Amino acid sequence: MDNEPESRASSAPTRVLIVDDHAAFAEPLAAVLGLQQDMECAGIAGRCDEAIKMAEELRPDVVLMDVQLPDDDGIDAAHRVKEVSPDSRVLILTAYSEVDVMARAAAAGAAGFIPKETALADILHAIRTARDGGMLVEGNSLTALLAHIRSVDEPRPATTTIELTPREFDVLALMGEGRDAQTIARSLGITVLTCRGHIKKIHSKLGVHSQLEAVVTAMRLGLLPSP
Repeated sequence: MDNEPESRASSAPTRVLIVDDHAAFAEPLAAVLGLQQDMECAGIAGRCDEAIKMAEELRPDVVLMDVQLPDDDGIDAAHRVKEVSPDSRVLILTAYSEVDVMARAAAAGAAGFIPKETALADILHAIRTARDGGMLVEGNSLTALLAHIRSVDEPRPATTTIELTPREFDVLALMGEGRDAQTIARSLGITVLTCRGHIKKIHSKLGVHSQLEAVVTAMRLGLLPSP
């Protein structure tokens, strides 16, 4: 996760769409978001079709998506949300830690995962981390996820040549270990700003919008070694 604090005082608040059919979870969270200086609740959806429509209309910065929804699978909905609002960071709310569920979510473009029992303060931290492009996957879970992807999905060549610089490969390799931008910068002896620049270029070259997407895509293209 990227733990480096960033000032958002002069920018618009992060707009969060909550997708969960349990009012006892969604409504209190919406209220707490409204109390944050750097966040606001863009809306609450209780169904997948409603979430996709709201994402297309509202273009939220972050979407908190429950896996189990009344009308469809939340991971399939996450994929649709990314289609209609590519820049939205999708965080999957789940009570499950099965690696196949994580693999499906990563393939759908999710930026990370939040266990349903996560403390409120940690949910707010996760939203801020996702907003800034960070990865929300615990280290052991990331290792298991990449191992699963490698076991079921042989590396395939890119349809176009992916030309990363040696430094970008260094950054990507550390991203594959679950490192955040601050830790990567410290490991490579560069500034965090420079590191973020490399991460942004990696995202652009791979055609992704988050560190998790970058790592999963790089694994599938054979750009990262086996975990």
